[in-house]
This record gives sequence, structure tokens and C-alpha cells, in this order.
Amino acid sequence: MPANVTSFRKEYHLARLSEESAGFDPFALFNQWFEAAGTSGIHEPNAMVLATATAEGRPSARVVLMKGFDESGFTFFTNYESHKGRDLAVNPFAAVVFWWEPLERQVRIEGRVAKVSAAESDEYFYSRPLGSRIGAWVSQQSR
Repeated sequence: MPANVTSFRKEYHLARLSEESAGFDPFALFNQWFEAAGTSGIHEPNAMVLATATAEGRPSARVVLMKGFDESGFTFFTNYESHKGRDLAVNPFAAVVFWWEPLERQVRIEGRVAKVSAAESDEYFYSRPLGSRIGAWVSQQSR
């Protein structure tokens, strides 16, 4: 372990944010930043840290992949029996963080999580490669 963890500190200069530059539509700003992340060479710019909590408030966080977004919210998929699925069943509030280090930008989102339709969930599941689907069925991580 480094003797001085604070030596990793970095000065950030690329991205400044003001109320004026942010505008009034947070989804438009997110779309602009997400597109910039997507064209910047960032590997998996749709990766986000998802934080959930149990009914007792015990937090848990992990990286998941956003599969879509629009004005109604941000979409990710999970097995309902996974740790995050069980957390969300008893406490439907979560937070996500996108961190795009090369752009010196992060986005924090908090809110209520709702299930997509069974048809949308099935459509996503069957769009995955066969090996990925099999892995999801047998993986302890997915439960």
C-alpha cells in the first residue's frame, strides 16, 4: 500500500460546469455528455455504479451496464433474485454514478427504480449471445 494515498491527487481542468452551460434539460445534457464519452475511446461508457440498499438501509454498490435511457429514466437489467434485485424488491430507491475520467466528468442520478415490462425484459435476455444467456442462468453472480 502506498505510504501516502493523497499523492494520487490530480488537478481537474477540462470540464467546468455552470448553471448556464448545463441548460434546463438534464436529459439533453446527459445525452450530450454520453455521446462525448462514447466517441472519446472510453471503454464501456455505459458502465455505471449502481448503489442499492436493503430494507434496513445496508448499502451495496456494483458496476452494471446501462442498456438505454430516455426522459422516463435509465434502463439496466438484472436477475430479480440477485443481490441488487432483492434489495430493489424491498427498497425501490437507488443511485447510479457514471464516471468518465478522461473527460473529467461524472453524473449522479438518484430515484425510484421500476421494472420494465416482461416483454422488454425477455427481448433483452434473448438478444444476448447464447453463452451469455447460459451464464446468466447458472451464475451465482446473477442470483
